[in-house]
Parts: sequence; structure tokens; C-alpha cells
Amino acid sequence: QVQLVESGGGLVQAGGSLRLSCKASGRTFSSSAMGWFRQAPGKEREFVAGISWSGASTYYADSVKGRFTISRDNAKNTVYLQMNSLKPEDTAVYYCAARGDYCSGSGCYPASAFGSWGQGTQVTVSS
Repeated sequence: QVQLVESGGGLVQAGGSLRLSCKASGRTFSSSAMGWFRQAPGKEREFVAGISWSGASTYYADSVKGRFTISRDNAKNTVYLQMNSLKPEDTAVYYCAARGDYCSGSGCYPASAFGSWGQGTQVTVSS
């Protein structure tokens, strides 16, 4: 399994930006599709963005498309989520997750397919 630690969350005004980082330990990071998910109070965990093992393919929820960018640096065992034009509805705990395999394609990112999860980082967007 991969151990994951998120950082970069915080409080920001609407329209602002944050960059989340997820540092992974373990040799399987570079061969694993990665995802960012979020969970707001009283709501189910939802997919935000996903990236293939190589970084060549990325996928986004419609609600964040055009505002968020997922990227990865396999040399640093780190995946990032750049969040721009933040809205109050983006407020949630954000989780990084590792699938643990080379899955590539838009169907690779249901939460149930991810075996390793970070502890989460809080993002709060004020209006």
C-alpha cells in the first residue's frame, strides 16, 4: 500500500486560489493512478480530479473543470491539485487517494476502486 499525506488546505476568499499537495511513500506511487476527492458536511464523498500513472491523462468533475488542475511529479512522489477561482461550494475536506494500479481511462475513478487514502485537508472558501 501507499501512505499518503495531504497539505496545503486553508481558508481563502471566494475567487482565490490554493494548491494542495499529496506526498506518497512507497514504491508503487509511480505506477498508480491517483485521485482527489472531497467531502462536504452532510454530503457523500465525491470525485474531484484524477490522473493516470504517467500524468498523460487527466479527468475532472464537471463542477471543477476549467478551475482545477491535477498534476504529478513521480520523481518527488507527489500529486498536486491547483485550485483557482474558488467558490464557497468548494468548501470540503479534500482527500488524496491511490488506486494502486495502472488503470487509465475515465472509468478508473470511482472511490471504491482506491485502496489508499490520506487523512484529508480542510479547504474553506468564504463568500
